[in-house]
Amino acid sequence: MSKPEVLLLENIHPAATDVFERQGFVVHRHSGSLGEDELIEALQGITMLGIRSNTKVTEKVLASTPDLLAVGAFCIGTNQIDLAAAAQRGIAAFNAPYSNTRSVVELVIGEIIALARRLTEKTQRMHDGIWDKSAEGSHEVRGRTLGIVGYGNIGTQLSNLAEALGFRVIFFDKADRLAHGNARRVGTLDELLAESDVVTLHVDGRPGNAGFFGAAQFAKMKPRSMFINASRGMVVDDVALRDHILSGHIAGAALDVFPVEPKAQGEPFESALRGLPNVILTPHVGGSTQEAQEEIGYFVSGKLTRFLHSGSTELSVNLPEVAAPHMEGGSRIALLHHNVPGVLASVNQVLAEQQANVTAQYLSTRGEQGYVVTDIATPLSDDALDGLRAAEPTIWLRTY
Repeated sequence: MSKPEVLLLENIHPAATDVFERQGFVVHRHSGSLGEDELIEALQGITMLGIRSNTKVTEKVLASTPDLLAVGAFCIGTNQIDLAAAAQRGIAAFNAPYSNTRSVVELVIGEIIALARRLTEKTQRMHDGIWDKSAEGSHEVRGRTLGIVGYGNIGTQLSNLAEALGFRVIFFDKADRLAHGNARRVGTLDELLAESDVVTLHVDGRPGNAGFFGAAQFAKMKPRSMFINASRGMVVDDVALRDHILSGHIAGAALDVFPVEPKAQGEPFESALRGLPNVILTPHVGGSTQEAQEEIGYFVSGKLTRFLHSGSTELSVNLPEVAAPHMEGGSRIALLHHNVPGVLASVNQVLAEQQANVTAQYLSTRGEQGYVVTDIATPLSDDALDGLRAAEPTIWLRTY
């Protein structure tokens, strides 16, 4: 039997390669992202795909890759994957929702201090041979108000660290979030913008957030406040931000994400924000510390290999979640099916007819799909398995 093959794109940490190779995979690596047609060609015969944020896994890609079983996003976001199309085909998707949280938070804290002290301008003058020892426009962050838009994993950890530095923290989130420490929820985005000395965005990449922050929002920010976006590039109107920086209304900004980003290392980067004073531009490196990337490499590759070898869908972002434990013996049947009445009864009827000794059974549903994993003492007959595979609700059935 041939070894399963995995394709890893966008310089995924070598830790992932180690995990896959130890689990018997053949690993193919590519340093950059791939366009749609290139990706389809590269995925022929591939069982698992690992990407970061630049590679787009579209419905066309998924429909053209019959061997693909799962996609791993070695990052937080999954908006680059058509999750609904993947789910329809029974292709599992996993991500790393927590592994690089600290790295993003530390970058944001560093940027806030650098902007408040105008370090970008100071260091440029020094490189130009100009000694500008002036406190003009340079401020401490202690006592300032930090407004966090999006109070999820990153927003809450940022809240904790910012308070330790002496910030007053307020936040706005459409979801019901518990405030950490002395942070205070505000009822509207406009209220947050009016109060904050620094506004930082930590929202996800759902389509409804496109163009979320534009000219109207920048105009409502406090005069001489600062702005940070380490979430998604399409969320912010960069041209509107440029206008408000040039007018002096916004005192400084830091951006790690952009509406259009180069696909590979060394490619040209274009932005309306290039060349502006007190503006920090970084190439989508919020989560790109060695510690975070190594942890992500282990985490996501572990989820992918467990899915292939044991059927576990724990922390899948698009299939029903079943945290099936490691088998100590016997046989396992994993059945992904359309969520219609009677499927579990049909499975159990087959098991009863085969006089199978069921040692454990796990079941979960998500939207239009259900997933049942059954452990039995001895394997079912081929005829019984073929009958379950041929049942109308079945999407796929696998044995372990």
